Amino acid sequence: MRTPTGDLTAELSDDRPVFGPELGEFSESERRAAEAGEEEGMKTGTTTVGLTTENGVVLATDMRASMGYMVSSKDVQKVEQIHPTGALTIAGSVSAAQSLISTLKAETNLYEARRGKDMSMEALSTLTGNLLRSGAFFVVQPILGGVDEEGAHIYSIDALGGTTEEEYTVTGSGSQYALGVLEQEFDEGMSLEDAKTVAARSIKSAVERDLASGNGINVAVVTDEGVEITRHKEFEELL
Repeated sequence: MRTPTGDLTAELSDDRPVFGPELGEFSESERRAAEAGEEEGMKTGTTTVGLTTENGVVLATDMRASMGYMVSSKDVQKVEQIHPTGALTIAGSVSAAQSLISTLKAETNLYEARRGKDMSMEALSTLTGNLLRSGAFFVVQPILGGVDEEGAHIYSIDALGGTTEEEYTVTGSGSQYALGVLEQEFDEGMSLEDAKTVAARSIKSAVERDLASGNGINVAVVTDEGVEITRHKEFEELL
């Protein structure tokens, strides 16, 4: 360890905290966010949706990744299990989303090992928001869906970590088209099968108009028994 030199009293005499920055206070976070938005790295473009039902949640995404104006992949999985009864969709930077998912999986496993129980969805949404506020995962806008002792939950989490619990929500470049379908067809009493159909119609609506969305659909059904993720190249399989 290097021995401090100079007048430490002078260095600590202003109003800045001695220990910093804390989570969410990184001085370069705004600059990094702006730079990330200008990069031409692989992005998911994306339309993702999440819906709650009495028995669980349904998350759905398209399967296209883009690089600038080019389709860089036609088979991207944009929804991942991160918890025994929880899953996360991704929209935005692919590399940052992959890193976020790996981190959340590790944290939920550590929580269970240390406390002997699974993390609640509220705690998991708070953790996800804190990670995004740290500035380490620009630019990602996920949807978190899961089931715990209190029931089914969907959380909309913006790229800066703002977290809101919703009955249904959308993210990504095609979100305005998907949201119109959800507004028309969502019903609090719908079954999981009905929710899958509504989610598929939402994604299909976006794919027809949004250039950055397409090439099929991933669907995750989350219940208190676990997470089931399926991949469909044709929307008709779900409609």
